[in-house]
Amino acid sequence: MSNTTVPEEEVVVHSGGCHCRRVRWRVEAPASVAAWVCNCSDCSMRGNAHFVVPADKFELEAGAEESITTYTFGTHTAKHTFCKVCGITSFYTPRSHPDGVAVTVACVDPGTLRHVEYRKADGKNWEEWFHSQEKAAAAAAT
Repeated sequence: MSNTTVPEEEVVVHSGGCHCRRVRWRVEAPASVAAWVCNCSDCSMRGNAHFVVPADKFELEAGAEESITTYTFGTHTAKHTFCKVCGITSFYTPRSHPDGVAVTVACVDPGTLRHVEYRKADGKNWEEWFHSQEKAAAAAAT
C-alpha cells in the first residue's frame, strides 16, 4: 500500500466531507489516485475505497472536529473517524499508514478527481498481505 498516488501528476486541492456537511475537509493530492478496496471486517461492511495522503496534506475545516467521533478495534492503530450526526466515514487514520490520512473516494466533491485506479487490499489477512506489499515495493526499488 505504499504507492497510493500516481507520481508525476500535478497536485490539486480536493474538498469533501460527510453527508450532512458538518464534517468538511480539504486535501492536497493528485487528480489521479490509486484507491484501495479493502476486505477487512470494517471496510467491507462500509463499502470503503480510499486513497492515503500524508497527514500534513489534509486539513479539517473549522468546526468539523465537534462533529467527529472515533471507533477503534483490534490493534487500535487505525482510527475510524466518522460524523456523529450522519455516520459517514469520509476520512480516517489507516493501520497501514498511521502517520497519514485515508480519504474515502466517494466523499470527495465532484470535479477534481480525474481518474481513480482501484486496487484490492487483503485486510482479512492484513499482516501477510501488508508484508508482501512491502517486499514487492522493496524489490521494485532495486
